[in-house]
Amino acid sequence: MPHAINKEADALLDKEFKLLDHGFVRLVDYMGSDDAIVQAARVSYGGGTKKVSQDRGLIRYLMKHKHTSPFEMVELKFHIKLPIFVARQWIRHRTANVNEVSGRYSVMKEEFYRPEPKDIGFQSKDNKQGRTDESVGDELRERFLEHSETSQKDQYSNYEQLVEAGLARELARINLPLSLYTEWYWKIDLHNLFHFLRLRLDRHAQKEIRVYADVMADMVRTICPLAYEAFEDYALNSFTFSGPEVSILADALENIDSSIENLVTLGLSKREAGEFVDKLDAIKATRTTTKQS
Repeated sequence: MPHAINKEADALLDKEFKLLDHGFVRLVDYMGSDDAIVQAARVSYGGGTKKVSQDRGLIRYLMKHKHTSPFEMVELKFHIKLPIFVARQWIRHRTANVNEVSGRYSVMKEEFYRPEPKDIGFQSKDNKQGRTDESVGDELRERFLEHSETSQKDQYSNYEQLVEAGLARELARINLPLSLYTEWYWKIDLHNLFHFLRLRLDRHAQKEIRVYADVMADMVRTICPLAYEAFEDYALNSFTFSGPEVSILADALENIDSSIENLVTLGLSKREAGEFVDKLDAIKATRTTTKQS
């Protein structure tokens, strides 16, 4: 297969997308496209893929049934500048290659993240990790911002003085705050990038990492539009249900017209409609089982 040419994707290369106050995302390089996913799947599946004749249908089939290895044939490499506290969340995604700027070799820049006043909220009572949208009073908000600015300046000034005095950079850096910016190169395959995006595009994700995910999602949509469409339909905007939740749903399905003809008119392909009917039948079966028990 010849190397795919994607003018829209090529136009993204080395373009700096500014984020937060000092951050950015830059697409350094990419390898592969929707065609690479299809090519890998057809080599792997051989004659079995003849049932799914169109590239879009095949990619959707792969995504829906969690056949993930063909998506690993696409890779993206990013240059990212982000606050250290965001980087520490980000690094939990361990299925990527990372090379971060070193404070042992380099003098760290005086660049700190300070949130916009509108993004300062109270601790959520429902989500132990997050904040609410409830407005914080002017006094508390200003106290937080003034404290951030003062402590950041003081700690960087101390750091700078220690470096100038000849103290080892690896020691001088250790008291710098998590709001300091760092940079790294981050390379990842599309399957694992989709996993990152599914978690970090979620409305419960911290806003400061979600803005990065938003920009990267747009890049993926440009590079692999068919794969991203399938990701939206079968991962990002889909739901899973527990056993008790399925039992509750079973009662609500009794009056639904689940004929394949009706489902096709609602926008599903015949194959998708057939699979959906199988799911509905399985859910209804839990209702029968529950009654018998």
